[in-house]
Amino acid sequence: MATFSKQLSFRWSDLDPNFHLRHSAYYDFGAQHRIEILEELGLTLRVMQKEHIGPVLFREECVFRKEINLSDVIIMQTKMAKMNADASRWSIVHEFYREEVLCAIITVDGAWLDTKLRKLASPTPQIVNDALSVFPKTTTFTTL
Repeated sequence: MATFSKQLSFRWSDLDPNFHLRHSAYYDFGAQHRIEILEELGLTLRVMQKEHIGPVLFREECVFRKEINLSDVIIMQTKMAKMNADASRWSIVHEFYREEVLCAIITVDGAWLDTKLRKLASPTPQIVNDALSVFPKTTTFTTL
């Protein structure tokens, strides 16, 4: 699997007063895609509830390079940029493309939260490691 990609569909409410994609919509699309990918890899919300874990973000940053407008055809590609051996800490990158033009890059750094103890989960359940180990990697992937 080279990458997870998704064609985005924009709504009127995704625009800002300048008629381009509002800054917070990028983050919403990234968050939704991460959950869809985890579901596809078997790490469903039901599994997370059963295992008492959930993803938590330490940092979320977007670099805006080109405007995205309502009628643009945008493909978002999602890859793992960094991860430690037990998959308890990770960085994921989302890239927004209009044809070959890179319009934006979101980078998130996160970990797993034990939802009972309200503390970081380490080491994580094996299902997390199994799911994240098959996650497509960036060309500059680094093991933490």
